[in-house]
Amino acid sequence: MENLLSRITINPSVSSGRPSIRNMRFTVAQLLELLAAGMTHEEILADFPYLEEEDIKACLVYASSMVNTKSITPLNAA
Repeated sequence: MENLLSRITINPSVSSGRPSIRNMRFTVAQLLELLAAGMTHEEILADFPYLEEEDIKACLVYASSMVNTKSITPLNAA
């Protein structure tokens, strides 16, 4: 998993420092939103050929590590 997480980068010069994939201007949040909208891995990879299957896996590992904390602040539904 550590190898996958190395694909997630945080660089103040890229996407305002939001976690992104391999220092590209494609954020973890963008990819997670595509998955949440129901896109399959195959559809995402076809639409964004510069992404790799390991990038998707890395985003999922990163997201799971972010929510696996001791305290969570509830979000207000908009």
